[in-house]
Amino acid sequence: MYLHKVEGPRSVTLPDGSVLSRADLPPADTKRWVASRKAVVVRGVLYGLISLSDAKKRYGLSDEEFNTWVSAVAEHGIDALKVTALKKYRQPKGESE
Repeated sequence: MYLHKVEGPRSVTLPDGSVLSRADLPPADTKRWVASRKAVVVRGVLYGLISLSDAKKRYGLSDEEFNTWVSAVAEHGIDALKVTALKKYRQPKGESE
């Protein structure tokens, strides 16, 4: 078996004891972004499996889009990443807390 050389670690251990590896990351050509895929990318970046710049380049993400994912997970958990939950977890533009 041959291993490709990659920048950074091949896997990281998350606080809950589970292991997240590069194989767990969604494919670079992902078109359908379900909540679980978004969550894996967020965890991968936050725990050092992949750098933010690599994630943005690999998945074609903007700073705003990624930051929205991180904020949603931090404030409301993974369920907030579901497209059907937009109205429930996100404030309309122009409203402040």
